[in-house]
Amino acid sequence: MVPPTATATEQEIQGFLAAERARLLKEEGVEEERVHHFHKPVERPFTAADRPKTTILFGGLTLRHERLCKAAMEGLGYRIEIVQTPDVKSFQLGKEFGNNGQCNPTYFTVGNLVKHLQGLRTKGMPLAEILDQYVFLTAGACGPCRFGMYEAEYRLALRNSGFDGFRVILFQQKGGLSQSDVEAGLAMNMDFFLGILNAMNMGDLLNEVGYQIRPYEVNPGETDRVLSEVTARLESRLREKPRPTLPAWVERRLPRGGRKALEYVVKFVDQLASDYYTEPLGEARDRLARIPVDYARVRPIVKITGEFWAQTTEGDGNFRMFRFLEGEGAQVLVEPIATWINYMLWQAQQGARDRKGIEGGQAPPPWWRLDRWARIERKFLSKLAKIRLAEALFKREYGRFCEALGGTAHTLTDQYELQRLGHPYYNSKAQGGEGHLEVAKNIYYSNKDLAHMVLSLKPFGCMPSTQSDGAQSAVVSTYKDMIYLPIETSGEGEVNAHSRVQMALGEARSKARAEFQGVLERTGLTVEAVRDYVSKHPDLHLDRALLHLPEVPGIVGTGARFVRHVAELMGRI
Repeated sequence: MVPPTATATEQEIQGFLAAERARLLKEEGVEEERVHHFHKPVERPFTAADRPKTTILFGGLTLRHERLCKAAMEGLGYRIEIVQTPDVKSFQLGKEFGNNGQCNPTYFTVGNLVKHLQGLRTKGMPLAEILDQYVFLTAGACGPCRFGMYEAEYRLALRNSGFDGFRVILFQQKGGLSQSDVEAGLAMNMDFFLGILNAMNMGDLLNEVGYQIRPYEVNPGETDRVLSEVTARLESRLREKPRPTLPAWVERRLPRGGRKALEYVVKFVDQLASDYYTEPLGEARDRLARIPVDYARVRPIVKITGEFWAQTTEGDGNFRMFRFLEGEGAQVLVEPIATWINYMLWQAQQGARDRKGIEGGQAPPPWWRLDRWARIERKFLSKLAKIRLAEALFKREYGRFCEALGGTAHTLTDQYELQRLGHPYYNSKAQGGEGHLEVAKNIYYSNKDLAHMVLSLKPFGCMPSTQSDGAQSAVVSTYKDMIYLPIETSGEGEVNAHSRVQMALGEARSKARAEFQGVLERTGLTVEAVRDYVSKHPDLHLDRALLHLPEVPGIVGTGARFVRHVAELMGRI
């Protein structure tokens, strides 16, 4: 081969090099591999024109959250269908059609979608109609764990199970929705976000109040029956929510941008000032308060923490742990989804602080460019103020709903307090999963006399939770009286998990009994005397299921706090 001349062009030189490289590789018997870059599959978009004929599938939360979110989205004109709670069959389908080495939330949720679509096909719906008339809305992330692979795993399992081309809408943990995929078919406006947030908050509060009352109900099953009825009432409210509009004369006089801004203000004020949701929550409070209860019972309080999905689902994905605990005589303290939303707002604030002056990949200006530093400071303070305002308003609305429902549910835990507690053991800047929250919650609920035991539920092999478990050994060695149990969940191992929980629960039960007996001895009362006093005093009958019990340092259990409250009323303290 003739080498290029001194006057050869760059293209000729590159051609010569490529040819020479190929000749040398051939002489050595080595074939040059072609590079195949991965490209995300291009799906047919979900457009506004598709909305009337397309059903949005979603699931993965508690049944109460799903019912309320479904009603909120139906009120906005969407066709919604809930994918039922994942079971072991879903897990098996996820493993059959998905990749090896995934965490069990992946297998359960991916397999559950496949099972749902297979059910539609079994009922006689043609594949073309399934692909055309259904889309799936799910969560996604770009974090360091397998959660960032959910979207690809859904597509792989759908292709392997015969549903190639089924549309998946991804709701990102950071950055909102994948707008390029969904903005036409799913309008991400204020009505949507307010509806979903209201549904989430109401679901959180109803769940917590239900878990407060159920262990003490006199008539088994009555709490679930009442909760189902009040949830249906709130569903109707969400579905029938009127949208505030501007008067016609205002719309005529304002430009489009001005109308849009004013519409936001009107809807925002309506959310903050209206009793549209607090009124039915008050009705729910009255219904729940009339449930006959016996608070003179010993029930150890078990706080649930862990990975988001494992601590939220109510099915086989966490071995139906909540009902198992109640069956073993425990009172369950569940984690509200609102804590996760609040955590993301806290992350946004920390991210703004960390990236101050270097946004856009640019280096900070020299110290003497005071004008540029002033612009940076102004931009930072503006962003921080918006996030703090969102945080304050979110907490305010959650507290308002909590008060309307009787005020017995816990208010949102302060994220800065959790950061203070958790950071010495788990760096709060380490993100992924629940970050430092698992460690911080363990300390908070144990040290603040809010729970006898903390049970952390996480998927088998979950990296962020495994990291926090390593830190928990230092936490437990510092707080000697803490009862902490991590449980790795999967599609198998239910008997072993329940057995481990029973052993730890035995210790928590002993602690609760000693606490209860100690209150009886200090007050000189018996359980019979407490119940006799309650039967003779209507003020303890009225709204007794939602009775506000004073918090007393060193007393955790509801039964012990109730006995002490009665002793105060009797003048024994």
